[in-house]
Amino acid sequence: MNDYVVIIFRAFILYFALLLIFRFMGKREIGQLSILDLVVVFMIGDMAVMAIDSPDKPLLFSLYPILVLAIIQIVLAYFSMKSQRFREVMDGRAAIIISQGKIDEKEMKRQRYNFDDLLIQLREKNIVNIENVEYAILEPTGKLSVIEKKNVKNPKDNTPFPLVIDGVIQEESLASINKSDTWLRAQLQKRGYPDIKWISICTYDDGTFYIDERNQP
Repeated sequence: MNDYVVIIFRAFILYFALLLIFRFMGKREIGQLSILDLVVVFMIGDMAVMAIDSPDKPLLFSLYPILVLAIIQIVLAYFSMKSQRFREVMDGRAAIIISQGKIDEKEMKRQRYNFDDLLIQLREKNIVNIENVEYAILEPTGKLSVIEKKNVKNPKDNTPFPLVIDGVIQEESLASINKSDTWLRAQLQKRGYPDIKWISICTYDDGTFYIDERNQP
């Protein structure tokens, strides 16, 4: 019974201690977690759990490494505010995924970012047509910032079907519109794309194709 009381007491103390630590580390830790922030948060969380599960060890002994991590994070945040170069090294740089309506596949590969990720994040912003995007910027936090083209028509209710992704025909999408590989290849050839492997993405919406070619090596 005493062990349960000790665990509850330690959990209570650690809860308020962590609340103060994260509050002191700044609101940025809550709203915009970078990779570095996530590492610190996970480590502190693991240490807090170990402290609760080890009632035989002094509580201060468990709090020391948590305080050290918090101090390290605060110091790094200070240098990040003072130096853009340091900030880019620690948090990474924003990456332009779409520039003037053209998708940069090389940058996507560098960021380990695929077309499914791109389509999902565009849909989250209520953008169903890639052709309506002027710029798309992948922020260091992993969020996608999008600037739409001017004079964009009102979006349709239906979502375009991705027929080709990374040079591979999407059979399920073709089946959804009751079309065949032969039909798709013929349509692409009419538009000057004889080789599907050089298409990064092709979508189809009510008779309208959007096609983006791979960057040539």
